[in-house]
Amino acid sequence: MSRFVRVSKYRHVFGQTAKKEHGYENVKVSGSAWDTNLVSASGRYISVNWNASGGGAFAILPLPSPFAAIPNFPYKLPDVIPLARSHTGPVLDTDWSPHNDSIVASGGEDGKVMIWKVESSAFEDWGQDHWVPEDFDPVARIDASPRKIGQVLFHPTASNVLASASSEHTVKLWDLADTDRPRSVLTGHNDTIQCLAFNPTGTLMVTTCRDKKLRLFDPRAGGDAVRVTEAHGGIKGARVVWMGDLDKIVTTGFSKMSDRQVSIWETGGLGNVKTMTIDQSAGVIMPFWSDNGILFLAGKGDGNIRYYEYESDSLFALAEHKSPDPQRGMCFLPRRALSVSDCEIARAYKVSGSSVEPIAFIVPRKADSFQSDIYPAAASSEASLSASEFFAGKTATLKLVSLENGAVFNSAQSTFTPPAPAPVSAPTHAPAPTAFSAPPPVAKAVTMPTPVPQTPVVLRSESAPMPRPASPISESPVILTPPTQVDDEGKTTVLEAEVDRLNGELRAAREKIRNMELQVEGLKANARKAAQALMEA
Repeated sequence: MSRFVRVSKYRHVFGQTAKKEHGYENVKVSGSAWDTNLVSASGRYISVNWNASGGGAFAILPLPSPFAAIPNFPYKLPDVIPLARSHTGPVLDTDWSPHNDSIVASGGEDGKVMIWKVESSAFEDWGQDHWVPEDFDPVARIDASPRKIGQVLFHPTASNVLASASSEHTVKLWDLADTDRPRSVLTGHNDTIQCLAFNPTGTLMVTTCRDKKLRLFDPRAGGDAVRVTEAHGGIKGARVVWMGDLDKIVTTGFSKMSDRQVSIWETGGLGNVKTMTIDQSAGVIMPFWSDNGILFLAGKGDGNIRYYEYESDSLFALAEHKSPDPQRGMCFLPRRALSVSDCEIARAYKVSGSSVEPIAFIVPRKADSFQSDIYPAAASSEASLSASEFFAGKTATLKLVSLENGAVFNSAQSTFTPPAPAPVSAPTHAPAPTAFSAPPPVAKAVTMPTPVPQTPVVLRSESAPMPRPASPISESPVILTPPTQVDDEGKTTVLEAEVDRLNGELRAAREKIRNMELQVEGLKANARKAAQALMEA
């Protein structure tokens, strides 16, 4: 055994279970056998699939915190509460809009997709003597399929764009401003769709299916997948999640011998990077990715939550949060709503028995100031595109929000605001100081995207010069590395900020190239299908 310990700022992360009065009791969770997370969360509310008679329903409740009770709200729910009841069959899945914490979508066995808007006044006087529960009404109804709707998922960057997966083995994309017909239909699945996920910009979608295949789609082009590969060998539930902007995805599933597995895949050709065996339990593993580079794995029927740190195409085990109560479902809070003052880097909502329990994952630190090294910028609630712009082919990067000051900016920019550097004397061996400038752009087959306007950083005349490159920049993708041998910490952070910006532009250009390649492959696939149809005719 190695006597060296891998250095990580998240090595001592622990899960803090909330007090009973900080969660919810007397929750009547749905008894449907459909494989779903049962719960979903926005920055203000949670939704829970409910066990209701006379049709399908789900509950909408104020967001509980692991650090304090909700003022003037009962933690033990009344036997009769307001529900979202308009489905005629059990509700199978819900998803909150990333751009509006009061908008939630639901899909059910009746083949309907419904959109709901929550008003804060709906939770006034809960449980009081004069209180009369009033059910929620949907603001939109979509006849999405003649068969059950198993999953619903909002687009990460375009407002009012929703994906729904049905038992017709298709995924449909909807513009919520015009729901008479789907704007795109993704086909090619041979069995039940088990999970779907967008990449951070929403230009790609990945699905897992009961036919043991992993598929990558261009959601706007529609039709068959542009990439297909064999995934896990078992037919039991497989899940998928995108690993942020790393151009990789994570799947969980079962081997042919029913071992639970987690796999990492690269998105260029859907090649398998790494597969790990977790254990031999029977519950489906629900994966959740955090932009801290941490992967959380929660198995249904398990009492523990495992978490791993990703580095160099490997997953390094950090720890486990253990509990005697098995979980039936789980979701994670959007990172923009975390409590940074408590050094909370992630928060789970666990459905167990008849309760919903918040769990805070905390980095143990004693500090009153903002801990920038454990809080990368989070996805903002501001949309980057409208639905019409998205379906017209426009692409935009995800808007991010600083968890320190709430500033919103484009993801191509750095999240760091450099301080003014202190004056220092220039080294005696250095030439005359010059202002820092970006290297010349790389010549590519496609046009590089226009950088998002950014406030320029002005260096003092005393700044040390940047060394000039000895050879021209190569055509292969290059990740710039900030200099490390700089005397003044302020100047180092300035250069790191500039390098982060350039790396963001490079990632955007590479993504644009990859998207164009996928579109070409999609057109080729559709052309082959058309040619085959003509030959058969």
